[in-house]
Amino acid sequence: MARFEFIVDGPPVSQQARRRALLKAWKITVRQEAEKYWSSEQKTATGLVKLQITYFYDSVKIDVDNIVKPIQDAIIGLAYVDDDQVTDVLARKRNLSGNFKVENMTLILAEGFARGNEFLHIVVIDAPDQEVLT
Repeated sequence: MARFEFIVDGPPVSQQARRRALLKAWKITVRQEAEKYWSSEQKTATGLVKLQITYFYDSVKIDVDNIVKPIQDAIIGLAYVDDDQVTDVLARKRNLSGNFKVENMTLILAEGFARGNEFLHIVVIDAPDQEVLT
């Protein structure tokens, strides 16, 4: 699989959300945004993948582990066939008003910063070698 990345305006909805309709709507939003970045040349991954999610926030605080599952579920059938292909997850959050340096900025990530509000940057890439732990 080639790298697939997209951005979604935040804040995200937690997997633990009490209002299930809100969670369902969030998954639909994630899917719609992913489809905007999907190109006809891309192929749905059939092998193992790594999912990277970075939430750039202003003030909303959400546990980073509760961000993953709704996003992972939303892109089934697009980025990968089934979420059991996801062997590695990197989930992180960064305060937009904090000091951090971005290395290897992509055009899509730059677009997220240019929007000027909270957003999530989501990347799906081939999983690392399953026989080597680093």
